[in-house]
Order: sequence, then structure tokens, then C-alpha cells
Amino acid sequence: MADAAHIPDEVETRARWGGFAWTQANAEKAREIIARYPAGREHSAVMPLLDLAQRQVGAETHTQGWLPVPVIEFVAKQVNMPYIRAYEVVTFYTMYNMAPVGRFHVQVCGTTPCMLRGSDDVLAACKNRGLSKGHTTPDGLFTLTEVECMGTCANAPMVQINDDNYEDLTFDSMSAILEALANGEMPKAGSQIGRMASAPEGERTTLHAYQGADA
Repeated sequence: MADAAHIPDEVETRARWGGFAWTQANAEKAREIIARYPAGREHSAVMPLLDLAQRQVGAETHTQGWLPVPVIEFVAKQVNMPYIRAYEVVTFYTMYNMAPVGRFHVQVCGTTPCMLRGSDDVLAACKNRGLSKGHTTPDGLFTLTEVECMGTCANAPMVQINDDNYEDLTFDSMSAILEALANGEMPKAGSQIGRMASAPEGERTTLHAYQGADA
């Protein structure tokens, strides 16, 4: 766990986030989310509410967002859930951040398909740009995390940066993505080699004519 991000001191965290409350716009979104579920099933709303809370923290800190303990408590109280149950959700899913992150949270998949297709080159590009696993760059722009499978194995190697996936990466294309983000640009998400969705690379993507079993 040496690569894990440092969770701030609780006294400091409560001093900053103890009075957390929804913005007016997010309060309306929260009501809409809870209303999707039958009465007595409010617990089902905990995941989208945690995501909404993380995004609000991100907007207030100009980062990708994270979930301080008082914010988790706030969400748990809204859906009548014991805090520890909400905390279990936050610590299980990597979509939630337990510690502050940068403006861009770079999550590199290191599972076998990505590893075989060059995730080490992707990590090398990150290191070359000054990123280190479990840490945020001094300028506050990037936080680097290595994660497990994010379901894009056909287009490996890939990273998720905030809400976007970048696929079919190389050292050079990953370097270009980081450079673009640092310059305030938004690089094109998805495959970096022009692949459509997860279609075969360099092969036919459509069966133009049906051929029978004897063909």
C-alpha cells in the first residue's frame, strides 16, 4: 500500500468539510436521485449521491474531487444509512477518492491484458512527465493511480482520466495526452489509433454478405 494516497488528518478535514451541504442545484439533483427509488429503499441512492458529492467537492477545490469523512457522513445521513455502510462503498470502488487528488486523476490499468499490451510504457510516459503513483504533482494538475481492470481489454493499454477513457496507448500518445491536458486542451478520448469502439484493429469490421455454413 506504499502507493496509496495520504488521507488528511481528521481534525483538519472536519474543520474544512464539517459544514458540507449541497449547493442549490445539487440539492435538486439529490432529490431527483432519491425519488428514483421506492419509499424505504433510499439506501439504493448512496452511490450516485456519493458521486454527486465528490463532484461538488471537486468543483469547490478545482480538482477531480474526493470524499472527506464529513461528506460521507452527510450522504449517509440523507439516505438513513449507517456511516460505516457508506464508508464500505467508498473504499470498495475506485471511482471514489478517499484522499485529495489533482485536477486530472490519471488511473492506469495494470491488469494482465493492459500489461501485455504495454501498460509499462504508459506508466513510463507518466513518470517522464513527473507523475508518481499515489502522489499529486507539485503543480496540482495530476494524480497517478494504478488500478485493476476497467473493462476495455480489447483496446489495451488504456487509462481513465476523470470521466474519459483513452485507449490503444503508446508511450508517445500518452505523453501527448498529458501535455495537452497541461496546456489546457482536451485531447480526443477513446482509441488513439482511430479504432471504432472495440472493432478489430486493421481487419474487417462488418460482414457485408452472409455466407452459409458450407461456404
